Amino acid sequence: MTENTKRVAVVPGDGIGKEVIAQAVNVIRAARAAVDFTEFDWSADRYLKDGTTIPPDGFSMLSRDFDAIFVGALGDPRVPSNIHAKDILLGMRFKMDLFANVRPVKCLDDSLCPLKNVRAGEIDFVVVRENTEGPYVDVGGVFKQGTPDEVAVQEDVNTRKGVERVIRYAFDYARRYGRKKVLMSDKSNVMTYAHGLWQRVFKEVAGDYSDIASQHMYVDALCMHMVRDPRQFDVIVTNNMFGDIITDLAAALQGGLGMAASGNIHPGRTSMFEPVHGSAPPFAGKNIANPFGAILTAATMLEYLGFEAAAAKINAAVVEAVRQKKTTQDVGGDLGTREAGQWIAERVAG
Repeated sequence: MTENTKRVAVVPGDGIGKEVIAQAVNVIRAARAAVDFTEFDWSADRYLKDGTTIPPDGFSMLSRDFDAIFVGALGDPRVPSNIHAKDILLGMRFKMDLFANVRPVKCLDDSLCPLKNVRAGEIDFVVVRENTEGPYVDVGGVFKQGTPDEVAVQEDVNTRKGVERVIRYAFDYARRYGRKKVLMSDKSNVMTYAHGLWQRVFKEVAGDYSDIASQHMYVDALCMHMVRDPRQFDVIVTNNMFGDIITDLAAALQGGLGMAASGNIHPGRTSMFEPVHGSAPPFAGKNIANPFGAILTAATMLEYLGFEAAAAKINAAVVEAVRQKKTTQDVGGDLGTREAGQWIAERVAG
């Protein structure tokens, strides 16, 4: 291992996660990126074996010893509470302070675009989702549970620090990648306190980026325009819950969740990368899962680690695979998971 080698922790996860992450790791190796992998068995299998979700020093170890974390889907019906998935995935986001979830939305071929009168090349935007606040902080409770008078409260937590840093990240991202617009989405006409904060901070931060156009759209209008005319979008920044919702909608514009990549970022720190589809237990072990979301996520991770050439080579190979239908059935091909991954690896290695 050379001084320029990056260390990556791999958590394959559950279900199809194990299959697609294995293919993505093979592709990284084929690209000859200077990456050293260490695999961890944190999963439903491990939890059912000895009760471990993540070791007590797991998060500090990841931050100390690794440059990035590559995570597969988590979730297994044998663990109805999915406590292992919550502890591992949400634990990384919250305890490692990975405040920016970055989801590129790019349609690679006309055959994958579900919209009429829109070409694939016209769908190319990025969603930056606040990743450590909102309703996901698990603040709330239930009063008089199971009675006719039951009351359930879930708090939506928004701090100025959290809002400002993710908005600033979105503008910095736009400037770095030559994008011209940042749109902030909220529901401030109803959530006047929480999203009033987003409104005020967005206007203040936008003033520091005169070269980037700033826009606002309520989230319901945003959903409508995403399917009506996604060509207008460049960078979208929004809160945790709305980001969760609109990124799955956006994935449909690029061929489905099997084509969607994701990074959970804290600039300058160990960050985590994961394909955004679920573990899909019914499909596990059948060699039918689409590995391209994991492979595109691998490319995103390599770019973050400074291996831009390798990332570009992987992205180009996926585009060519889609064009030639060297894909799994969900995006028009007839290959299995392993065969589709191998096609990309061979293309990248060549």
